[in-house]
Amino acid sequence: MKSALYRSAGALLLLFVVASARAADDTQSLLTRAKQAAGGDAIDRIRTIHTHLRVKAGGLEGPGESWEDARTGSFRAEVQLGPASETDGFDGTTVWSMDSAKMPHREEGEDALLGNADDAYRRTMAYWFSERWPATIELLAERDDAGRKFRVLRITPKGGRPFEMWLDAATWLVDRTVEKGAQETRTTFYSDYRELEGVKVPFAQRSTNGEARYDQIFTTISVEFNAQIDVAKFAMPAPPPPDFAIAGGATSATVPFELLNNHIYVQARINGKGPYRLLCDTGGANILTPTAAATLGLKTEGALQGRGVGEKSEDVALTRVDSLALGDVSLSSQVFAIFPMESFSSVEGVAVDGLVGHEIFKRFVVKVDYEAGRLTMTLPAAFTYHGAGTVVPFRFNNNIPQVDGEIDGIPGKFDIDTGSRASLDLMAPFVEAHHLTAKYQPKFEAVTGYGVGGPARSAVSRAAVLKLGSVEVRDPLTELTLQKKGSFTSQYVAGNVGAGVLKRFNITFDYSRQQLIFERNANDGQRDTFDRVGWWLNLADGEFELLDVVPGGPAAEAGLKVGDKVIAVDGKPAAQVSLPALRARLRSDAPGTKLKLRIDTGGAIREVTIILRDLV
Repeated sequence: MKSALYRSAGALLLLFVVASARAADDTQSLLTRAKQAAGGDAIDRIRTIHTHLRVKAGGLEGPGESWEDARTGSFRAEVQLGPASETDGFDGTTVWSMDSAKMPHREEGEDALLGNADDAYRRTMAYWFSERWPATIELLAERDDAGRKFRVLRITPKGGRPFEMWLDAATWLVDRTVEKGAQETRTTFYSDYRELEGVKVPFAQRSTNGEARYDQIFTTISVEFNAQIDVAKFAMPAPPPPDFAIAGGATSATVPFELLNNHIYVQARINGKGPYRLLCDTGGANILTPTAAATLGLKTEGALQGRGVGEKSEDVALTRVDSLALGDVSLSSQVFAIFPMESFSSVEGVAVDGLVGHEIFKRFVVKVDYEAGRLTMTLPAAFTYHGAGTVVPFRFNNNIPQVDGEIDGIPGKFDIDTGSRASLDLMAPFVEAHHLTAKYQPKFEAVTGYGVGGPARSAVSRAAVLKLGSVEVRDPLTELTLQKKGSFTSQYVAGNVGAGVLKRFNITFDYSRQQLIFERNANDGQRDTFDRVGWWLNLADGEFELLDVVPGGPAAEAGLKVGDKVIAVDGKPAAQVSLPALRARLRSDAPGTKLKLRIDTGGAIREVTIILRDLV
């Protein structure tokens, strides 16, 4: 759920103007005239740009500051919004970011690297100084919008992705840029142009993904050209002093976890209170439900955009807690997002108070022992591995470990996600690019997950071999996502690997060395299965409500429909049946097993016997 609070996009100096539409057939000539109209020789003298601004986003407001080298594209940008802060940078080689805990890490995901190349191109004004950052530039057809006419340039920087610059045909100033990222298209509008040392600079920006309530507003306070900036300013900072400890000065600690619905749950204490049940997700931010935040008496601020596997956005507030403890491990002064996960309890069938993950994994070497149901957290300096497991290097895709792999010989990048109950979700762009629907001929479509943002639908099949580095997993249950929005629509990721695959191993996550260690366990010989009834159930007032029924599956053949409620299972009232245990049973009980249900169809009660069978 990482949300870029501020990205220095070179937008504080978008000076692009056009002197004559008649130069449309000669882009270089047009750019030369544009430069003269925007400031000519005054632009040549710009070496660095130092900016102060105010940032508004999601009901929060705070200061921002950026430093840019117009010759190399190096930059550093900082913003503070409520209890959260974010710093991003590029030193000419490394793209990096730093969160509220001041812990830096390299950004290595394709989305971040391509976006940075576009940003660096704009920061260097390379449309006028092509030697600074090569690109291909195409002049597109004239466009109209709200009665205004625009000339549009499509620019693809070296190492970047295409973006558009829209030029107002009346003023010939840049009105907007449009860039399609991994999951969304973001448009940034520029206005309030002012002349500064002979150069026109936009003092106002609005960045939007189309959901207006989450727009980001940037108001420039001051701009200084050619300030002396030490190149060390652009380098990734050193880590801060530790904000974490293990009781008694130990170097390692172990806590048990529950594996429910293929999700890892740990017990945590917050500000000394609890325990609270938190889902553990390798890339997940610290999250509390509003209910948990209220019991802790926490003050919350803002309404930022939150999005997960579903297509719906939710408002996310922020707060800060004094302490977070998992057993003997404690972290101090932690920023938490406040997200309405109460409804997730109906999905999981157990009370859920929030989520934790990335903040633990980035501070410790974490071994997830799926076989024994425990997490072991070790200080990185004290960790040495001597086992026979397979070491797989990874890069960071935002906060998520991502490995190079293959699915049936097709190479791709795969996110490793303990927060996913599935085995393997293949992203929509990857499926389309490789014609995987035709290749795998999915047996059916169904709701295959339910999380932040609502349900996720997929076409369900099986692949032959998934490779994660040199680790092979055979016959994985494979879901071809049908989502149009959300985290499963990235065009730069092949797939998301969840617990259906991961639990075949005990896995050590070593973020400090960017490596995963896979050790096969007793689960390895167990083939992952899809629900053998063919439905999706959520908990509703002590009963189980059908939210999806697979056509042609056992539930459908028994006449069950969306909206029906299961009020008893094998003679036991639903209120006495654990939803996680029922789900596990419907995956593990052998085909041919009979399931006796009492169904409420909206007033009429009937008895139904369903015979389990494999659907895929």
